[in-house]
Amino acid sequence: MTERWIEPVEIITPDVVSHLAHLARIALTDDEVTRLTGELALIVDSVAKVTAVATPDVPATSHPIPLGMVTREDVVGPTLTTEQALSGAPAHELGQFKVSSILGEEQ
Repeated sequence: MTERWIEPVEIITPDVVSHLAHLARIALTDDEVTRLTGELALIVDSVAKVTAVATPDVPATSHPIPLGMVTREDVVGPTLTTEQALSGAPAHELGQFKVSSILGEEQ
């Protein structure tokens, strides 16, 4: 069976765009319908080109080049003491930073 490829221009017409807008309950002006017809046709055409080259012998990828591990190992290093960490805080209490309530209400 031979499949006939329908050109995107044949698929995306102003009537189709208007119908889809109606289904989505989106009010479009005539200018918007005209603009979206061209944009959607371009999108469909781009997908068709990718589909044409995406054959079973071409593996699917998320990136054009392989990515390696980009994180470093977690290594424990020197840390601040509680006093050093709190030394620049405007307010602290019982070894913790003291901040306003999230809701703006003081407790």
